[in-house]
Amino acid sequence: MKKIRSLFQNRNYLRLFLASFTSQMGGTIGLTALMFYLLDRFSQQPAYATITELMLSMPTLMVFFLVGVFADRLDRQKIAQNCDWICAVLSILLLLSLFINLIPLTFIVLFLRSAVKSFFTPAQSALVQGILTKEYYTTAVGLNQLVASLFMLFGSGIGIFTYWAIGVEGAILVDAASFIISGLLIKSCKMSEKIRMPNGKHTIKDLKFTIVWKDFKVGLSYILKHSLLLTLISGFAVFGILNGGLSVMQIFILKYKLAPGNYEEISIILGIVFGLGVLFGSMVASILSQKLMLHHLLILAMFISGGATIVGSLVNTVWLYMVCSIVIALSLPMINVAIGGWIQKIVDPKMMGRVQGWINPLMMLSQSLTLLFIAGFYPGIFAVETLFWFVGGSLIFVGVFYILVLPRFIELEKNEGIMVD
Repeated sequence: MKKIRSLFQNRNYLRLFLASFTSQMGGTIGLTALMFYLLDRFSQQPAYATITELMLSMPTLMVFFLVGVFADRLDRQKIAQNCDWICAVLSILLLLSLFINLIPLTFIVLFLRSAVKSFFTPAQSALVQGILTKEYYTTAVGLNQLVASLFMLFGSGIGIFTYWAIGVEGAILVDAASFIISGLLIKSCKMSEKIRMPNGKHTIKDLKFTIVWKDFKVGLSYILKHSLLLTLISGFAVFGILNGGLSVMQIFILKYKLAPGNYEEISIILGIVFGLGVLFGSMVASILSQKLMLHHLLILAMFISGGATIVGSLVNTVWLYMVCSIVIALSLPMINVAIGGWIQKIVDPKMMGRVQGWINPLMMLSQSLTLLFIAGFYPGIFAVETLFWFVGGSLIFVGVFYILVLPRFIELEKNEGIMVD
């Protein structure tokens, strides 16, 4: 608790923390409402809901070679705030696409908004790393989990309630307002030039293709030379599978198996339960990260979440499924705190943007492939239970992989003088 109080006494961190919350809220409420709108209007075409999620993951693959370079070469503060404001404008365009009833345009705007948001996380993460010392990194990652759990807890519920009260249009307006608030919070931060531009002053005109490509390769080379970092980052592929699967599987299993008559109401309850689980799990993860070695915490959480995902497909009542969801929610923050805090410790601050620029596209690639898999094979070929087995099995597989390789790479990095665990 002492570290948490110290963090919030740092005004820059407090504003970045609140900005992260409002920005993530802006990416959740309207999209939740939009998914339910498409499920209601195109009930016989569940692929539309999957395509909506796909439009959020695929754009990252189009700009992945730029996001890390931009975060390391340009003003990180301006990148983060401008991402929020551009997303606010695109939210208004999203509203217009629904008003004129042009669903393809809706998907295009979603695609563009996601592409812009891809630049936010590397810049914001690098800013947080710059204003904190290493002893606070793991605690800060734990607080990021609190942000994630809060928008899980309130975002889906507010999105559905807004959808019921004033329609999908109202929810998208909340999105736009959230992005604007986040941008203002980031703009109000007072940070030195060294934090904002650790690699010196550059403008976008300086970023010619040769420079971008060179920095992109430098980032890849940096990762490949560090075995532990490479191993941790490779695990993000399975996190993409988990994110892609959970984004639609929970709605599908409620609508088509457990609660077809009242799946919307149950979705609200499930969202609250899941959010509370992540919220409590975030606090537990912050404590455990100080007690356990990070690789032990990571492996344990992957086995727990993978097993609970598989069991969740086998139950036949909503309440038993919620129990499985709580277990998943409790374990997810442990994975993120362990791997997120670990990477912050071993990566040079000057390289954080380029390293983060590789993490997001890898995760989004696997997330996109998972959503394409679901859109192509569900419900025609695979049952909803099969989706759960695939996701849960992937988590357990990576857990086994980490058991086999992490101890050896940890020892190697220690011998090279890099702080680990």
